[in-house]
Amino acid sequence: MHMNYDFDRLISRRGTNALAEDGFENYLFGADAPAPELDVPREELISMWVADMQFAAPDAAIDAISERLKHPVFGYTMNFDDQLYQAFHAWCAERYDWRFAREDMLVALGVIPALFGLVEYVCRPGDKVLSLTPAYGYFKHATVQRDREFVTSRLLASDDGGYAIDFDDFETKVSDPAVKLFFLCHPHNPTGRVWTDDELRRMGELCIANGVKIVSDEIHCDLLRTGTRHTPLARLFPGSRDIITCMAVSKTFNLAGMMIATVIVPDPALRSEWKRRHYPFVNPLSLAAAAGAYRNGAPWLDELRSYLDANFAWTQRFLNEHLPKARFRIPDATYLAWVDLRAYFDESVNLTRFFLEKAGVILEGGEMFVENGACRIRLNLACPRTQVQRSLEKIRDAILRFDKRPDRR
Repeated sequence: MHMNYDFDRLISRRGTNALAEDGFENYLFGADAPAPELDVPREELISMWVADMQFAAPDAAIDAISERLKHPVFGYTMNFDDQLYQAFHAWCAERYDWRFAREDMLVALGVIPALFGLVEYVCRPGDKVLSLTPAYGYFKHATVQRDREFVTSRLLASDDGGYAIDFDDFETKVSDPAVKLFFLCHPHNPTGRVWTDDELRRMGELCIANGVKIVSDEIHCDLLRTGTRHTPLARLFPGSRDIITCMAVSKTFNLAGMMIATVIVPDPALRSEWKRRHYPFVNPLSLAAAAGAYRNGAPWLDELRSYLDANFAWTQRFLNEHLPKARFRIPDATYLAWVDLRAYFDESVNLTRFFLEKAGVILEGGEMFVENGACRIRLNLACPRTQVQRSLEKIRDAILRFDKRPDRR
C-alpha cells in the first residue's frame, strides 16, 4: 500500500467498452482471422497488451473534469485560451528544461491522428517515411494508408536485451532523396530505450543535412525509471523548424480515452497547412483534464514511477529464476517490458496467438511491431503487482509445457 495512491487496487474494466478487454481480437488478429481457441474461459483472460494502464487516473485530472462539469454547456470547443499551454509549458520547462512559443503548440485528438495528418502535410504521394524497427505499428499504418512508402532501419540487438542504432544503415536510408520524414520514437516503443544526447544529435544532424523533417513521438517521456533523464530532441536543435514534437497526457496520466495530445510545430508554413486541414475541435472535458493533470499531477506520477520500477524489478527476478534463457533488460522508460524468447521459440510460432490460447494472457508478440521483433513479446506492466505475477506465472507454465513436447526433444 502506498501513502497516497493505491496502485495495488484491481479495477474491473468490464462493461466500459475498453479495448484492453473487449476489442483485442480484431486489433491483434484482424477482422477475418480465425477466432482464437482458448484453453481458459474468456472471463479468466488477463490483459497485458494495449498501452494504457489498469490504474485509476489521478485526482488532478478527475477533479478538473468535475470542475468543468459544473458548467452545463458542452458545445463546440477549441483550445482558445492559454491554460493548457501554461500548464504544459511549465511541465516541460521544469522537467526537461525545454521551452517553446504559444503559437508553436497545436492540439490534436491524440498522437495517432497527428501522425496521419503530418504524413500528408509533409510528404507527397510516393515520398518515403523512415523509422527504426522494431517500431510502433502506427508509424507504418499512418504512412501506407496515406499512400507513402515506409522504409526502415533495423536496430541492433545485443545479447543482454539492449538495442543500438545502426548508424551506417541509418545514414544510407536517410540520404535517399525520396525520404522526406523520419518518425522517431523517443523514448522508444517497444524496446524502452531513452536515446542519449549523442544519438539524438547524430540522428537530428543526419536528417537536417538531408532535408528530412522529424516527427519526434515523445509520448512515453514522463514514464522514466528513477535516475533516468529525458531530453526532447527539439531542445538539442534550438531554432530548427524541422522537428515536430508530440507529447500527451494519455500515457503519463492514463487518459488515452480522452483523445487529446499536444503537438509542437515550429515551422509556420507547416502550422498553417495543419490549421487549414486539421479538425480543430477538442472535448471540453479532455481539455480540462489535460491542464489539471499537468498542473497538479506530479505527485501521483512520482509514486506511479516508483511502483513501475518495482514491477520491473519483480519481473526481472521472476524471469531470471523461472525462465533463465529469456533475455530481458529493464527499459529506460515506458511501462512496457520487451522480452526476448528466442531460446524457447522459433519464428514459426505466432506468440500473440500462442500466449492468448495457451496461457490466457493477452499480449503483443514481436510480429505486431513491423519487423525485427521475432520471438519477442511486449508486456504492459502498468497494472497491480498481483496481475503482473499471475500473468508471468501463466506465461512460464505455457512455455514449460511447450518446451516439454516430444517434438521439442
